[in-house]
Amino acid sequence: MDGSGGVMVNGDAGGDDSQETDGHAITHCMPHKAEDRRGEREEEEEEEEEEEGDEGVRERSDEGEQQHDTSRDDSTAMDKKETNEQKLYKIANELLQTEKAYVARLNLLDQVFCAKLLEEANKGTFPTDVVKGIFSNISSIHTFHSQFLLPDLEKRMGQWESTPRLGDILQKLTPFLKMYAEYVRNFDKAMDLLKQWTERSPQFKAIILEIQGQEACGNLTLQHHMLEPVQRVPRYEMLLKDYLKKLPENDPDRPDAQKSLDTIGMAATHSNSAIRKSENLKKLLEIYEMVGEEEDIVNASNEFIKEGHILKLAARNTSAMDRYLFLFNNFLLYCVPKFSLVGQKFTVRTRIGLDGMKVVETTNEDYPHTFQVSGKERTLELQASSEQDKEDWIKAFQETIAIFHQKYETFKSASKDSEEVSTAELGKRAPRWIRDNEVTMCMKCREQFNALTRRRHHCRACGYVVCWRCSEYKAQLEYDGNKMNKVCKDCYSILTGNTEEKEGKKKGILEIEAAQFSGSSIMCGFLQYCEKSKPWQKVWCVIPEKEALVLYLYGAPQDVKAQSTIPLLGYAVEDNPKGADAPSSFRLSQSKSVHCFAAENEEVKQRWLRVIRVAVTGEVPESPPPHGDTPPPPSIDSAPLDPPNSDGL
Repeated sequence: MDGSGGVMVNGDAGGDDSQETDGHAITHCMPHKAEDRRGEREEEEEEEEEEEGDEGVRERSDEGEQQHDTSRDDSTAMDKKETNEQKLYKIANELLQTEKAYVARLNLLDQVFCAKLLEEANKGTFPTDVVKGIFSNISSIHTFHSQFLLPDLEKRMGQWESTPRLGDILQKLTPFLKMYAEYVRNFDKAMDLLKQWTERSPQFKAIILEIQGQEACGNLTLQHHMLEPVQRVPRYEMLLKDYLKKLPENDPDRPDAQKSLDTIGMAATHSNSAIRKSENLKKLLEIYEMVGEEEDIVNASNEFIKEGHILKLAARNTSAMDRYLFLFNNFLLYCVPKFSLVGQKFTVRTRIGLDGMKVVETTNEDYPHTFQVSGKERTLELQASSEQDKEDWIKAFQETIAIFHQKYETFKSASKDSEEVSTAELGKRAPRWIRDNEVTMCMKCREQFNALTRRRHHCRACGYVVCWRCSEYKAQLEYDGNKMNKVCKDCYSILTGNTEEKEGKKKGILEIEAAQFSGSSIMCGFLQYCEKSKPWQKVWCVIPEKEALVLYLYGAPQDVKAQSTIPLLGYAVEDNPKGADAPSSFRLSQSKSVHCFAAENEEVKQRWLRVIRVAVTGEVPESPPPHGDTPPPPSIDSAPLDPPNSDGL
C-alpha cells in the first residue's frame, strides 16, 4: 500500500518478488475460482487491513534494524581479532560441511530415488532404461564422493593443526570431473524423461511422490535434488578462490591449490551453460508449484524473464484488482493471488502467447502508470506501482517480443529457398516439394524419420516433408480440381479455417535450426562421423558463435533439430588415424566417450582441428579464413551431398 491510498504493487523482477509473494498472496487473497471483480467496500476493508499490517511490519523492522546494527558492530570487532589461519580453517571446514550435505543428497538420488525406481522397473512396470537415462552416472559420482573425497576431507580436518592444506586433496578431484561432464550432457534428456514418465506411468509417479514426502527430501522435488551435481563444481571453484586469497604467497600448499583451481575452473566454465539452464529450471519448478502444477511450465524451451504484482483495471467499473504476472520467453501467465500459506499461491486466469502480442503505454486520468498488453487470447489494461515500474515492464515485454519474433523469422529462413507458397496462394498453386534427402526429421514436429514407424510424406499444399502424424489431415486443393489431398496440420488450419489441432511436441534443447547456426558459426561443414561401433555416417557439423565450446551434429544443413551435441571442453584430440580409421580422420575422447570424425581431405581436417584444439581448452576459437573446402550451408535448391541413409537417422 503506498501513501497515496493506491494498492501496493511490486513489479520488480527477480528474487525480491518471490520473497514478497507470500505477503501479497495473503493480503490480496481470493478463493480459487472466485469472482474477478470486488466491490469498493471490500477493497477499502482490505486496504485498511493492509495499512495496519504494514505499520506493524515497519515497527518490527525498525526494532530489528537496531538489533542488527548492534550485532554488526560485535561481528566487526570479532573479525578484527580473527587471524588468517582461522579464516583458512573456516574455509576448509565449510568445504567439509558442504561436502557432507552434498553426499547426503547424492545418497538420496542414488540409493533412494534411483534404487526404488529400478526395483519397480525390474518388475516390468516401466523400462529400466528410463531409470538409467534419468540418473545417468549418479552412482559413480556418489561412490567417488562418499568413499574417497569426503573421507579424505574428514581425515584432513582431524589433522588440520599439523597439516593445514587442501590443495593436495582437491588435486584428487580433478581426474573425476569428467563424470560431471557426462552428467551435465545428459541433464536435459533426464528432465524430459522424468516429465514424460511421470505423466505416463502412475506407479512411476507414485514412487517419486512417496519419496518426496519423506523428511530427508526437505519438501523439495526430485528435479531440485538433481540440480545439485550441476551446481557443485562451481561451488568448489568459489571456495578455492577464497582459500587462495587467504593463503600466503610462500605457503607450500599454494602450487597444488592453484593447479586444482585452474582445472576446476575450466570444468566450471564448461558447466556455465548448464548452470544457467539449471537455475532457470529451478525457477520454472518454483513457478510450477506456485500455480498449482497445472501449467506446462517445466520445459527446456521455456525461459523465465520477469515476475511481479500488478493491478488489473476493470472494464465495467472503477475498481483495480490485484494480479500477478509471470513473463516467459514465449508466453505470459496472468494470475490471481490465492489465499494460501503453503503450496499453490496463484490461480492462472489466462495464458497469453507472445505470437502477435503488442504492448502500448496508455493514459488514464484516474489511474497513473498504466499500459496495455494485447494478445490473441486476451487484452489486459494494467497499472504498475510507479513510472519506473511501468517502464521496466514495457521494456521487458518489448525486448522479449522482439527476440521471440527474431527466432520465429530465423526458423522461417531455414526454408527460405523452398519457394514457399504464400497464404493467399495456398491450395491455388502447386508447391515445390522439398526433397527427401534434404531433411532427416519432420519439419513440423521435429521427430526423426525412420524406415518403419516414421516415414516421409509430403504436404500437397506447402511441399514440406512431414511424418504421418503431421500429415493425417485432408483438404480440398484448388490447383488439383478441388480434390481432397493430404496436407500438414498448419495448412489444414489455413485451408479449412479449423484451428483445432493436436498438440505438438514442445521444443527441446537440441531444437535449434541448423540454418540458424550455420549463418553465424565459427566453423561448419560436412564430416563423416562414427561413435563406438556404429557405422560411419555423414553429418552436418556446426560450432556456433554463441556456443563456441559446443559441436552440434545435424543430419542435414536444413534440419530444425540437432541429432546430438558434444561439449568440447576437456576432450582429448587425437589426429593420428588408427589402422581401421578412414583417411583424414581424427578422434575426440573423454573417459569412455570416443567420437571419430573424417574430413574430405587433410586440409579440411586441419582447419577443423585448429578450431577444436582451442575449444577443448575452454578458450573461444576464432573462425578460420574462408576456404572452398568449408562451404556455407547449401540451399535447398542446390544438390546436397548424398546422406548415408535416405530414410534419415
